[in-house]
Amino acid sequence: MNALSRREWMKVVGGSAAGAAAIGLTFKPSTAAGSPDGVKPYELPDLPYPVDALEPHLDARTLTIHHDKHHAGYVRGLNATLEKLADARKKGDFAAVQALSRALAFHGSGHLLHTLYFSNLHPEPKKPKGALLSAIEAQLGSVEALTAHLTAATTKVAGSGWGMLAFEPLGRRLLVLQIEKHENQMVCGAIPLLVIDVWEHAYYLKYQNRRGDYVKAIMNVIHWGEVARRFDQASRL
Repeated sequence: MNALSRREWMKVVGGSAAGAAAIGLTFKPSTAAGSPDGVKPYELPDLPYPVDALEPHLDARTLTIHHDKHHAGYVRGLNATLEKLADARKKGDFAAVQALSRALAFHGSGHLLHTLYFSNLHPEPKKPKGALLSAIEAQLGSVEALTAHLTAATTKVAGSGWGMLAFEPLGRRLLVLQIEKHENQMVCGAIPLLVIDVWEHAYYLKYQNRRGDYVKAIMNVIHWGEVARRFDQASRL
């Protein structure tokens, strides 16, 4: 096997770290003058549309609970975990580091993925176009083939998790992936472009155990313009 070039290696090791920047997440600024470590706690982003804007595909009650309770819970959990890790470093006591590392991945990924999820939905979605459409057609056959693949992968996630369309910067290709829980079964370095939440809290009030119906419905409100923007930024890495 040929050795990776420095450029290729940087794509791999930098993919995860650069992912948030590449997809242009709308997190509020994290720097804070005067704070002990120079950063401020994570904050819950506002929904980018009214809670009833995605009706009838996603109901307002589910969206409200999903954002205000579940997403907010991941933000609180992430901040609490970071505080505990800071305390562990201060005391030099890492007895709980395994549990705290898991909590960091769980709550951090939960916050990241929910921020992506809510922003990649739109009440008046448009079809893919431009560079994203060209990449989909060249690599995955067609938008219809991608939708069928993503629908199947998302519906068949084992237990709770996510379906994802991602850009893998080393091979410079689109991948349809599954994530179990928030952090398992992910290709390291792959940059999320589109995510679909299939934890039960995302759909159970309206769809009960009919996950497939929820996934089919959500395809009607995918914000392909936002997906295209993330793709354009990720492909520049």
